[in-house]
This record gives sequence, C-alpha cells and structure tokens, in this order.
Amino acid sequence: MAIPINIEDLLNKRKVESNRIEFKTGWNPQSIYHSICAFANDIDNLGGGYILVGVEEENGIAKRPVKGLPIEQLDKIQKEMVGYNNLIEPFYAPRISVEEIDGKNILAIWVPSGTERPYTAPENVMAKLKKPVFYVRYGTSSIEAKGDLLDQLREMSEKVPFDDRGNENVRLEDISLVQLRDYLVKVDSRLGQDIGRIPMKDILANMNLLTGPTEKRLIKNVATMMFCEKPDTFFPYTQVDIVLFPNGREQDPDNIIEAPTIKGPVPYMISATLDYLRTNVIKERIEKLPNKQEPRKYFNYPYAALEEAVTNALYHRDYKLYEPVEITIEPGRISILSYSGPDRSISDEAIKQAKSLRSRRYKNRRLGDFLKELGLTEGRATGIPTIQAALKKNGSSPATIETDEGRTYFLIDIPCHPDFEGERIDLDSQKDIFEGLDDAIRDIYFVIRDNPSITMQQIADLLEIKKRRVEYLIDKLKVDNYIERKGTKKGFWLILK
Repeated sequence: MAIPINIEDLLNKRKVESNRIEFKTGWNPQSIYHSICAFANDIDNLGGGYILVGVEEENGIAKRPVKGLPIEQLDKIQKEMVGYNNLIEPFYAPRISVEEIDGKNILAIWVPSGTERPYTAPENVMAKLKKPVFYVRYGTSSIEAKGDLLDQLREMSEKVPFDDRGNENVRLEDISLVQLRDYLVKVDSRLGQDIGRIPMKDILANMNLLTGPTEKRLIKNVATMMFCEKPDTFFPYTQVDIVLFPNGREQDPDNIIEAPTIKGPVPYMISATLDYLRTNVIKERIEKLPNKQEPRKYFNYPYAALEEAVTNALYHRDYKLYEPVEITIEPGRISILSYSGPDRSISDEAIKQAKSLRSRRYKNRRLGDFLKELGLTEGRATGIPTIQAALKKNGSSPATIETDEGRTYFLIDIPCHPDFEGERIDLDSQKDIFEGLDDAIRDIYFVIRDNPSITMQQIADLLEIKKRRVEYLIDKLKVDNYIERKGTKKGFWLILK
C-alpha cells in the first residue's frame, strides 16, 4: 500500500528535513536496518524517517533518473524484511511501498517513530551470534548510542508525545472521510485513490494513525486533530478567540469587539484565522519610488509573520489543556497567546532574544509533519526566525516573546509598522467587505493584494483559470472600487478596500 506522502517530495527533499531521508543505491540489510532502528528510536523527536532503496546520491542529492531495482529483487527484499523485522527488539515493522519513478521501481521504506522505544538492532544482521545495539541518528548518519546519548534515549522512551497516543474515546465514525480525502489529495499521496475503495481503518493504519494491539486498536489523537470535524468534542476549547481593543486594552478595557470563535480541524482553524486577519486587519501601503520601476509596498503587519505565529500557536499548544488560542488586536500590536509554554530545554536567554527556539522535545511531532506536508509550516525551529525576518523586511520592529517561570504559556507580540500606528481597526466595519463576492473574485483580490505587480496571465496561471475569466473578474473588482490599475504594463495594482 502507498505511503501518505508524495514520493517526489522525498526525492527532492521537500517538506521533510534532509536528515530524515536516506538514499540507498541497492539492498544492504546491514546498513538499512541500522537506519531503521535509529529512525524508530527518533532521539530528536522529529517523526522518524524515510529510506529510498534504488536511488543513487551525489553530495546528498538524488541522481535522476533513478537507478531502480528489478521487480524480482523487490519481491525478494520484501520477503527478507519479514525476517529482519523480527531481529529488532522490541518488534518493529516499518511501512513499505513500491514506487514507480522515472520508469523504474524503487522501494520506499517509511519508519515512523516507535511507540515502544528504545529499540535495538543487531550489529551484524548476518552473524550467527547477533549483538544487539541501540542506534540513533546523528546528523545524517546512524550511530550507536553510548553513554549520555543512551541515557537520553532511555529517558525519552518514557514519553510519547500527546498527539501520537491512542484515544479510546474516538471512533471510526468520528473521522471525516471528506477531510481525510482532502488531505491526501492536497499532498498528492497515492493513498487518496484508495478512499472509498478500501476500509477507512486500513487507510488510517497505513498512515500510522492507529496504535495498540490488534484486538483493541485505538485512533491516535493527531487523527482527531486533523480529520475530525469537531475536535473540540475530545479536546475542549480547541478553538481560536479573536478580540479587538480599538483604543488599547489598558487605555479602554471595556471597549471590546469579539470576532466569531473559530473551531474545526487544525488546518481549517489556521486557514480561517489567517483569512480573517488578512481580510479585517492587514493593511497595505504602496509608494512609487523615484527612478525605480517597482513600487515600495509595506504592511501594518506582514502576512508571513502572522502566518507563522498563528500556525506555531496551534501546532505547539498543549491539547490536554482546556484553553483556547487567544489573539488580541490593539492599535500598536497583535498578541498571540497559547498554552502551554516553551519546553524547558530552551534557555531563558534564547526566549529573551526571540531569535531561534530549538527544542529536542515536541508536544505534537506528528501534527507538525502533517502541517508541513500541507505547506503550513516549514520545519522545526524555523518559526521565530521566519517571523523576525518578515518583520525586518517590512520595516517593522522585532517581535517579543514572553513566558513565565513555570513555562505555562507562550505569548508573542507582533508590533505594528510605525507608519500605521494610531490607525483604527474596526472588525465590525471591515468584516463584510466581500459580501456578495464569489470565491473566485476573492481569490483574485488576495493574489493582487499580495502581489501588486502581478499580470493577468500570471494570475490565470497561478489560479489555473482562463485569462479571459481573469479579465472579466478583475473588471468587476474595478467597477466595485476594490482595485485600481496604476500605469501600463510596468504599472501596479492599487488596493482601494
């Protein structure tokens, strides 16, 4: 059965960190099972890894076209793996899939983090007397864990991230077939073709979303976070609350505007929250600079910074706590509060500097993998640098981070660009600016808003619609005074609303 990721993304090392992918020219069970053991132990809590057999590499890059494996060898390898899996203690079986690439067949081995770690594999799988060894990943290599590294592995084995645990209250009918299919189609997994053809239970099993013995299989929490229409049924207050203080919370605490509460699967909450902020809060200015073709554009809040902050809040929050993600909008800043706080492995100095928060323990490592596949987050420890870089590029001051001694909360303040300070943001007056517009016009509006210099042909290519249709919809936006064209071919779009 197919694995729940696009094989081209693995070959090109997209969406998955390079140290989680290994290319093997041929079948070498000794080396491969050391890596399988190391990925299963997952000492860095990154979510395991992938091994692609039949792929040559050069300087860490897959050589194309791939070398491939003969079909008769693939059959032999899969039979041998049944025996080799029994050599891992406790027993562990990776997921495998035969994939056709460049007209050749390769073997994709998916090794999710094991739930019964630490694991050992024989130092020599061919030897008569097999010495068990604990293997872990160190950069892009699989090495034996000794001393402090082995102590750390044993300590981590006692902790399974919350999203990777089974939930006895969740039933198969709680998982939305629509949400599941939508995800698999978006990430271009071949598993999407199996929806409706094979039982959902088998789909979830192949996605490593079930745990426990055969007689009592439990659905993992991450499946509920991703594919349940109402995850707040199982994790109360899984929601986003947005409130506006038009005059500032301290200056006028009684003047509050509350936006509708946002609930649903985690990807939906992220998208809906960002759509709301983009529609109601983000403002843009464009200045035509002398002697320059491209205008200067900047925002009260750069979208990229808000995107990363909102995604991080829902990715890293503690779903065992009955607390929402709270977004507070004031004249000079947007504050995003989530519970609980940063891991204790992150120093107080790193939090104070608000540059890069690198942790070796993630509350929701599987959720992070799913969000990365959807393009909603880039990778571990990149969130804060991305936010700060977006603010710097926009001409804004850096964001600040706050937590308490007990690390019970995480608060990030994103400052407003100084040119917009003091301007009133009224959610009630702005939230209906798209009333009566269909989705296609909204999409074009947002594309133009984010890319004022974009051409009609580029819009057509981006949205995969005909240029004639783009011209018709843009005319409607111009007639209704949403946008205005400045200049000719080298001009730009001006946002009026």
